[in-house]
Amino acid sequence: MQPDFRGPDFRGHVSLTQYLIEEQRRHGAINADLRLLIEVVARACKRISIAIGKGALGGVLGEAGTGNVQGEAQKKLDVISNEILLEANAWGGHLAACASEEMADPYPIPDVYPKGNYLLLFDPLDGSSNIDVNISVGTIFSVLRCPEGVTHPTEKDFLQPGTRQVAAGYCVYGPSTLLVLTTGHGVNVFTLDREVGSFRLTRANATIPEDTSEFAVNMSNQRYWEAPMQRYVADLLAGKAGPRGRDFNMRWVASMVADVHRILTRGGIFIYPLDEKVKSNGGKLRLMYEANPMSFIVEQAGGAATTGRSRILDVQPTQLHQRVPVFLGSKHEVETAAKYHTDANQTTQV
Repeated sequence: MQPDFRGPDFRGHVSLTQYLIEEQRRHGAINADLRLLIEVVARACKRISIAIGKGALGGVLGEAGTGNVQGEAQKKLDVISNEILLEANAWGGHLAACASEEMADPYPIPDVYPKGNYLLLFDPLDGSSNIDVNISVGTIFSVLRCPEGVTHPTEKDFLQPGTRQVAAGYCVYGPSTLLVLTTGHGVNVFTLDREVGSFRLTRANATIPEDTSEFAVNMSNQRYWEAPMQRYVADLLAGKAGPRGRDFNMRWVASMVADVHRILTRGGIFIYPLDEKVKSNGGKLRLMYEANPMSFIVEQAGGAATTGRSRILDVQPTQLHQRVPVFLGSKHEVETAAKYHTDANQTTQV
């Protein structure tokens, strides 16, 4: 008889390794290489957590004096986190290649090491602008299968829609370090036990409430929003007196991992819409490193994720660093927000 991880007797007692082995037995979707990949990413996240925890004592705060492929100034911890993840995943034999938000091109596995059948994409330190003020940040990752017969993956081999993901997750480095993981059979939350150095299952089968009265959006960009977004947020702010008939609260951390984790915990909608500032780029958030893995997690938890016009996981990538608008979280609220945009499209076409 297989253990039921949903019961209170298992809370805090099941390690990440035990969970992955039991999932392999239960669903057969996790093979030895995928299990190793997830464990290696988790170990790398422990190292990142330690570096972040040292803060000024470790000399890791402040600017790195370099820029990434996006043209953004890098923090020291952006560079450190990226190097930790690359080094950890280079030699294990589970990857064909990996790609980072911080790097222009995919990172090939050195020829001296064996190659595996998976592709790893990651945002090594999401929300790094918050590091110096001691606000929660995180790491986001996505796992794809390498196309059959490909031994030296190039950018085109990574350009798979989010529906092709075999695993995704994030670590949030806050008062406690949490690993949130899906392999396509629900979402589970693991807490890092610092005394023993192990991630332990603390929330099984996490679900997002379908309805919410909380939204997360950067209101400082309001003047740049499209008309449907303007109308949607205006109706939220109108509260009980408006067409929605109830009051909404706004929460905004400016760290996607922290905002999404709050939604996973108690519901809400996270929005980074298309606006005049980012329109030429297609959006603000990166499809492959942020939108796809977070959408996979949110959908597996019973939520929804859309660009405002279509499901994020159905988007066919055309570039490794492609950007998209993002609406994700509580299912009914995401559907409502999307309706403002689809209705506007239909009106325009009439």
